[in-house]
Amino acid sequence: MDRRIDVLSLYPKDMNIYGDSGNVLSIRRRLELFGYHVQLHAYNQDDEWPEHVDLVLGGGGQDQGQRKIIRDLFKRADAIRALANDGVPMLMICGMYQLFGDYFETIEGDRLPGIGILGLHTIGQEERLIGNLVEHSEEFGDIVGYENHSGKTFLHEGTRPLGTVDNPGTGNNGSDGTEGARMNHVIGTYMHGSLLPKNPEITDFLIRAACQHRYGEFAAQSDASALQELKGLDDIASKARAVAMQRPR
Repeated sequence: MDRRIDVLSLYPKDMNIYGDSGNVLSIRRRLELFGYHVQLHAYNQDDEWPEHVDLVLGGGGQDQGQRKIIRDLFKRADAIRALANDGVPMLMICGMYQLFGDYFETIEGDRLPGIGILGLHTIGQEERLIGNLVEHSEEFGDIVGYENHSGKTFLHEGTRPLGTVDNPGTGNNGSDGTEGARMNHVIGTYMHGSLLPKNPEITDFLIRAACQHRYGEFAAQSDASALQELKGLDDIASKARAVAMQRPR
């Protein structure tokens, strides 16, 4: 069996704040420890689109970063939508999460169109939602991260959230108790931090989906040293989660 997995990092030059590059590192290392060879494609504006894509990661950015990439994003929108519809797993954080919706209206009133993979829209506000956050998910349990956004996101009918939050003033918009969004194997969220090193259940969900999409199965081939390192990473994640959960916003 060919053990290669092609991971695409979208716009790392312009959409990569608050540690979002750590998501790429986490995916890459855990795939390697499961016995897969990782081919990482860092895709920026006007780059050549890779021949194979098994998993897509996108990070956050300021409004100017979103404006900068929007033309190129729409050039690649059909390809990204086709991958999403075919079951390729994706994780989009903050600014890329917003652009995967229908539109983002900035605080100045400019409307940036999204590529419509997730049924949602975002409105810029003066108030920022910022701080450590724990949300609750049936599939992944408690998810720990750090939000920092002024855009308030509203899910459309039929769009399910990634999780729910307990505290007012947190999550997608601070009022309806939702955070993030899900469609097929696509996850959008405001959780920085990096998200994946502290939430290995989500990391492994993305990895399993990528391997199953390409090969029809997820078949880990980890030797004793790899299993030991995986256990160590999970222990560190548990400690990091515990610290983050105890810190005030």
